[in-house]
Amino acid sequence: MGQFLTFAMVAPMASFGALAVGERRDGWDRPARSAVLGLVGACLGVLRTDESAQSALATEYGLAVLCQASGRLLTDYHTAQTVPSRRNWRPATRAQELTDMPDDLATILSRRDYRIGSWHLGAMWVRGEAARWSLDALHDAMNAPVFTPSLGRKACPPGLPLAPALVKGESGVSVLLDRQKNGPEARLRGHYGSFREELTACRKENRETLVVLDASDVAEHGAGHRVLRRETRRDQPISRARWQFGLREEALLLCGTEMRA
Repeated sequence: MGQFLTFAMVAPMASFGALAVGERRDGWDRPARSAVLGLVGACLGVLRTDESAQSALATEYGLAVLCQASGRLLTDYHTAQTVPSRRNWRPATRAQELTDMPDDLATILSRRDYRIGSWHLGAMWVRGEAARWSLDALHDAMNAPVFTPSLGRKACPPGLPLAPALVKGESGVSVLLDRQKNGPEARLRGHYGSFREELTACRKENRETLVVLDASDVAEHGAGHRVLRRETRRDQPISRARWQFGLREEALLLCGTEMRA
């Protein structure tokens, strides 16, 4: 038996960004590892420039995500003002950036993906003997976050509390399936409101629950469930300050029949 921290990631609108280059800003149908660790870091109050703390988050914790509903895809045609970059010029705020160079303003265009009615559960555990923060400390930070948590962009606040819970279990997948069935979100069965359409569609498309985790963690935390496939994602944080992310092999597991409302 091990100790795990489970929590909810539910939002009316979420954005799980993929590689963002140029005008088209694609999004995934589920949170990236870097996105979940970023949410945890926000709760802890970890700054992007704190390389040691960011490295501890990236390397000292295991993570599994249960995908109950990916949400409907929404693409936003986005316009924003910008200014040319200048050497040794780092404005403290965006307002300062725009007011310092009023004659050089330009408009950039992009298309950005969002997910409407996204519903995921997360589970974290400590890798090795010790970590910079105990699971108890992460639990307390989620209940009283330093920075406002969001599901992707700042415009995507959670629609339900993170509701962190410290639990004992055999594996990351088993504690997620237990929370799906018996956790605080399960009490909302039949009262999903704006999420009803997305959850109903999810059941029609796939009667089995999808759980994702590092491929290297499947043997210990996969609870014997079938691996549907493996995917390579560039979402392992290397440096938040420089926006560098490494490749990671993720396993997608099918875990039995999904509960019904």
